[in-house]
Amino acid sequence: MCGAGIAGLTVAGQLATQGWEVTLLEAAPERRTQGYMIDFFGPGYDAAEKIGIIERLRELHYPISEARFVRPNGRSQSIDYGIVAANEGGKLMSLMRQDLEQVLFDAMPASVDARFGSAVVSVEDRTDYVTAVLADGSRISGDIVVAADGIHSVVRHNLFGDSAAFDRQLGMHTCAYTFDSPRLHKKLGDALVSSDELDRMVGLYGLRNGKVALFAAHRVADTVLPADPQQAILDAYQGMGDDIDEAIEKCPDAAHVYYDQVAQVELPVWSRGRVVFAGDACQAVSLLAGQGASLAIAGGVLLVEKITSGVELSAAFAEYEEEWMPVVLEKQAAGRRAASGFLPHTPLQLWARRASLALLRSRFFGKFVTSRITGTKPSK
Repeated sequence: MCGAGIAGLTVAGQLATQGWEVTLLEAAPERRTQGYMIDFFGPGYDAAEKIGIIERLRELHYPISEARFVRPNGRSQSIDYGIVAANEGGKLMSLMRQDLEQVLFDAMPASVDARFGSAVVSVEDRTDYVTAVLADGSRISGDIVVAADGIHSVVRHNLFGDSAAFDRQLGMHTCAYTFDSPRLHKKLGDALVSSDELDRMVGLYGLRNGKVALFAAHRVADTVLPADPQQAILDAYQGMGDDIDEAIEKCPDAAHVYYDQVAQVELPVWSRGRVVFAGDACQAVSLLAGQGASLAIAGGVLLVEKITSGVELSAAFAEYEEEWMPVVLEKQAAGRRAASGFLPHTPLQLWARRASLALLRSRFFGKFVTSRITGTKPSK
């Protein structure tokens, strides 16, 4: 198992539950604590119920009262989050991404051999086994390798060549981090407050531990990641008001910041030999689709069901791809449709986003706006 993100933890835990011997390899030296708040809904919600973690997620969920969008002139537009949840049939939770990963990690059977600081650099596929080669030169062999090593997958690059050939860049960078500000924490309360202007956005919300979390995105002419993420954040978001100025001035060092491209992965086949891909390594939908974590869990559960169904491995991988790829393609298309609303580039797009937000207040029209953005069918 390569990668200890949401998909990797899901697959590792479920395979071990089914009696498989699982070695979980993660390049990072420890569990990542950087991340942002996600709206957890869709197929992953049902999958979380199925594998028995939904109650723990409910305990960690943030009861957001409203999402407030503040314009440069100080005027604001708010959405009752209860209406948004109702549009998803009540099956929506606001979670910190790292909390979701922690729940999955805690739920893994003790038999999983989790090794952090173990970077896979290549895989060698044989007829009756496959070997993962690590950066330190060590080798681990097994029946299959599940590559869940993210949007910048080393295994995908190793098997299929230039990763850029499978990346659909959406022309944005995104970042997230937490910081201390008693003033902002008190001011935010239980609301999620976002800026409302062209080409960039910053969202702020308070956390249970007294910290404030920042999530931001901005359009870029060059999608190559900067050498200095901290400076890139300062350059992109300064001058957006006193609250945001304080937030970016408190940006921590690069080791404590999540910073990445906003992109999708379009891999035409999801397996080769004894290697199969999961999560963002093959199905990244981007944050614009709003369901990356949900799809990672649901897709991971489906993959394990196919692997343990008793059919030959190649058939199991083919069934997984045939069943899950259309779902992913639909969500990716929804994400691309949402780009202009998430980060408007023209005054017309900004006006359309504000009009859509107004419609979200209506239980009738809100269902259709939500379904258009997320690629889900309106709930009854």
